[in-house]
Amino acid sequence: MDAEQFRSTYDRIRQQMSKVIVGQEELVHGVLVATLAQGHALVEGAPGLGKTLVARTLGVVSRCVFKRIQFTPDLMPSDVTGSSVFDRTTGSFTFVAGPIFTQLLLADEINRAPAKTQSALLEAMQDRQVTVDGHSRPLPLPFVVVATQNPVESQGTYPLPEAQLDRFLVKLTVLDPPREVEEKIVLFHARGFDPTDLSRLEPVTSPDELLNMQRYAAQVRVDEAIIAYIVDLVRRTREDRAIELGASPRASIALLKTAQVIAASSGRDFVTPDDVKPMIAPVLRHRVMLHPDAQLQGVTADDRILDIVRSAPVPRVG
Repeated sequence: MDAEQFRSTYDRIRQQMSKVIVGQEELVHGVLVATLAQGHALVEGAPGLGKTLVARTLGVVSRCVFKRIQFTPDLMPSDVTGSSVFDRTTGSFTFVAGPIFTQLLLADEINRAPAKTQSALLEAMQDRQVTVDGHSRPLPLPFVVVATQNPVESQGTYPLPEAQLDRFLVKLTVLDPPREVEEKIVLFHARGFDPTDLSRLEPVTSPDELLNMQRYAAQVRVDEAIIAYIVDLVRRTREDRAIELGASPRASIALLKTAQVIAASSGRDFVTPDDVKPMIAPVLRHRVMLHPDAQLQGVTADDRILDIVRSAPVPRVG
């Protein structure tokens, strides 16, 4: 695979997804970047904004094995990972795999389950394996988790632990669409669109090709000046007075990976500063904790990240 093949396949995926996804181009782009950067995406927004539809659409277009888990307060960790069941005919225990054994997992409304169940995803997201009863079992590749959550202030939700938040490569926020976009969505449904029927979509890639794209993106050249720029951006979150807890080096690695994907999707085999900037907020917003005084003043993580981007010197490459 070369840069042009990567760009062509990337564009075909986005074009197919746009047949059923209206007005959520940034969300589609963010989920695709996370997938090709070998990461996972957390999507936050109110119900009814198309979060679930984006994940289902990606599964159809990519031919990935797709499974969905609806997180609820009574969901147990074994409902996610699977468990060993005693077989009376053989007199032994047999492992019954849970829905996490898939290539594309939709963890729907993940913050409606308590931390114990949410933590069942940690090993899978980090190591691409699940350990049950002392036995580690590898997950199929590619393995991508797209988790949706309602805003924290919604009734009946549990904030995700910081350790789990850090396992998501990006956090994407979905806002209410502008009036003209909402009119297009309603018109789309008035003309017969059924979100449960995605037969109009054409699969344009495969799990094997996604793996090739992941491998290619990981080899996109990154100049040392770009690496220094990425590290500088992340380190500034630890020095900002409004931020109580800054991002870790894992955020620097995540920013590097997303920049490589964006460069490849533009048909280039090298990264520029403009490839770093688009994903700074999605990569950092869930990895920083604001100081209480800043929160009382109405400051958001995105506000501070934007100020950091503006103040950081941009390297000249080329």
